[in-house]
Amino acid sequence: MKKIRFGIVGTGNIAHRFAEAIKNVSDAELTSIASRTSENAEIFGNEFNIQHRFGSYESMAKSDKIDVAYIAVPHSSHKECSMLMMKNGKGVICEKPLAVNSKEVEEMFDCAQKNNVFLMEAMWARLVPGTVKMLELIENGVLGEIRGVEGKFCYTFDEDEMDHHALKVENGGGALLDVGVYGLNFASWYLGKNIVDIKSFADKYNGTDSHTCTIIKYENGAIADLSCATLLRKPNEGYIYGTKGFVHLNRFYAPQEIELHLLDGTNEKLEARYWGNGFEEQIQHVCDCLNKGLKESPINTKEQTIFITKQMDEIRKDIEVIYPQDN
Repeated sequence: MKKIRFGIVGTGNIAHRFAEAIKNVSDAELTSIASRTSENAEIFGNEFNIQHRFGSYESMAKSDKIDVAYIAVPHSSHKECSMLMMKNGKGVICEKPLAVNSKEVEEMFDCAQKNNVFLMEAMWARLVPGTVKMLELIENGVLGEIRGVEGKFCYTFDEDEMDHHALKVENGGGALLDVGVYGLNFASWYLGKNIVDIKSFADKYNGTDSHTCTIIKYENGAIADLSCATLLRKPNEGYIYGTKGFVHLNRFYAPQEIELHLLDGTNEKLEARYWGNGFEEQIQHVCDCLNKGLKESPINTKEQTIFITKQMDEIRKDIEVIYPQDN
């Protein structure tokens, strides 16, 4: 099996997490780092002992040092950076959300197809053992028919962090795109896509949604209750409710423990630990896809990414959050 050569675009916190994880994946090799400045590329390269350091995204895109680029820049730059890599023959795994709206997402997949390269949204949470285990439990009927889910993913910034790109509308900021995307994926994994109604409410900061609550009703009557925030602390937890009982999930989107509570009296805690920091599974998945010659992931699919992005478009319309890219 060929060792896949990765390059990282961006040097922020999420890029550091990816660089740490890739050390644990024997089929992957981190060969390159690209930043907007040579100084940042050198600092990151020294920290992770990366051979090739590029002071521009274009220089890495045009090099022959990588097979796939991991895009770890603000949301508003996902499309531009991803398409730059793909037009130069590089595969792409791009941080979630893949882009700020569904129009951009569809343009990106069209670009991947035209250039015959791999493209996947980095929805790492779908690939971790806890999610896989949860889907198995539901498929085996342990919870019976699933009638509802709840999920909260909320955090806040300190006073000296209020200039963060996640709080800027020009960067595609806001709770929905930053962490609400996890809740929407979570609901679709367990309740499907046959939606009959969706309603959202939001608090605002700087033109972004700082706290958004969404209720989704499905064709079979099931309901999802989701909330996300960038300026409000809540417990990051979730529940899945079925006709035979329910589960409680700490960090619902990527649980390492599943608390099972059934109507027959069963109360059990199941462990499903990450390989490392949680990113290893998606890195291995990308390696497997590329070694099989795939251009799309069979798990984090194009259809799923477009479906979720269109949901976010609808929610943003409801809560009146508009990005420059929407015009």
